[in-house]
Amino acid sequence: MTATPKRLEPIPLDAMTPEQRNVAEAIMAGPRKGLRGPFNVWLRSPELADRLQKVGEYLRFNSSLETRLNEMAILMTAAHWQSPFEWYAHVPLAIKAGLAPETAAAIARGERPTTMRDDEAVIWDFCTQLRANRTVSDGTFAAAVALWGERGVADLIGVNGYYDIVSMTLNVGEVLPPEGADVPIRAPGK
Repeated sequence: MTATPKRLEPIPLDAMTPEQRNVAEAIMAGPRKGLRGPFNVWLRSPELADRLQKVGEYLRFNSSLETRLNEMAILMTAAHWQSPFEWYAHVPLAIKAGLAPETAAAIARGERPTTMRDDEAVIWDFCTQLRANRTVSDGTFAAAVALWGERGVADLIGVNGYYDIVSMTLNVGEVLPPEGADVPIRAPGK
């Protein structure tokens, strides 16, 4: 259970419009099984919520990238945006998928991890360059294509962009982890 957001209180199911309720039920019936994270904010615009949740379902549960690498990219996005709920929600998934806790800790500090595997170093370079330069170098692009093919590169770009909007939504909606959760990053201005 998350702390009550300071903005945009959760909409009870019985108070939702038919469009909101349809989207909420689709989300709850899918692999997420609930309306945590950005969904309460997005339900204010049901069509947006529906379209984004479908993209998110693909990127989280069906991406061509190995889960460990996908989750590393998500953690890098959460750290970039200083989105504590996103970190809280995904760090256990990343560790369970095989990301070293030391790697996650370095990401939270904004440092290049020293314990990365070779494929994780490509994720680090790709995501870091994409955020800093709004593109990636030829060498990083070639390394990513060699590891994951063009589909993997497209999925990696997608996971970065999707979790940008998730993190922005969580920060603006002030969706925070439960009180007392050990999260090494803080929301902007907190």
